[in-house]
Amino acid sequence: MKVSDIMNDSVVSISEDESVALASRLLSRHNVGSLPVCDGSGALRGMVTDRDIVLRCVATDRSPRETSVGEIMTRSLVTVNPGDDAGRAGELMGSAQVRRLPVTEGGRLVGIVSLGDMAKVALLNDESGRALTQISENLRMR
Repeated sequence: MKVSDIMNDSVVSISEDESVALASRLLSRHNVGSLPVCDGSGALRGMVTDRDIVLRCVATDRSPRETSVGEIMTRSLVTVNPGDDAGRAGELMGSAQVRRLPVTEGGRLVGIVSLGDMAKVALLNDESGRALTQISENLRMR
């Protein structure tokens, strides 16, 4: 099974020039924990998570209205391609300790695949279970 078979291709993204306050509202409105950060051509530049907002903005007494997403986003990302094997996505999630992977094609964002997406597919339960176990164990050690 390919990543394209399970990914979500309706992804809300944000520009790195937008404010952290807007990113927070989008996270809340769409009930998601992260937003891909893209430039005007759709090229993936980073990800901003609710955790980034708390630790890199709020906890450091920075103003969410005056801080740009680009200042706090995570820049080093692990991505997959739509044609990659979905099991490989699970392996990457486990090794990178992430619950969501951006799906890119030619550097442009085309979707997101989450651990939840993988868990819904019976053939991938073993892979997603291993990834979730690795992620959960690492979080307990922090």
